[in-house]
Amino acid sequence: MNYTAEAPAVWDPAFADADDCLLSPEQCVVRGQHYFVKGLIEIPVIGSEDVFSWGVWVSLSRENFSRAADLWDEPGREGEQPYFGWLTTELPVYSATTLNLRTNVHTRPVGERPYVELEPTDHPLAVEQRTGITLDRVREIAAAVLHAADTTKP
Repeated sequence: MNYTAEAPAVWDPAFADADDCLLSPEQCVVRGQHYFVKGLIEIPVIGSEDVFSWGVWVSLSRENFSRAADLWDEPGREGEQPYFGWLTTELPVYSATTLNLRTNVHTRPVGERPYVELEPTDHPLAVEQRTGITLDRVREIAAAVLHAADTTKP
């Protein structure tokens, strides 16, 4: 019930050896100028207590990224106000691009990924986050993601 992106859309594997770049499971810096955190877009599954989630990357301002990094291991960090960010993960199961959707990143307790709240627009992903999806839609997403993974293998 979870699919995740390994890196922000702007990440290039050539950055891995650069001194001003970092890609960890939770944070990313590109060229010392672009800052990202990994979070979850959670979507309720209608008629179930389950939640479907997308593991996505969101760009933050340098100031907000620094603040989030300073509090990364601090108990009580979930009391922080949400950080504004731009979604930087392309989710190909949506016909309209998911890149650059406006978000608020809500910090959770230490050890939990942040919750990514999409701006309430008419984008299909934002609508699904607000209204939920059916189990059939979860299966449809799973099939599309698995098909995409199969087409990228040599």
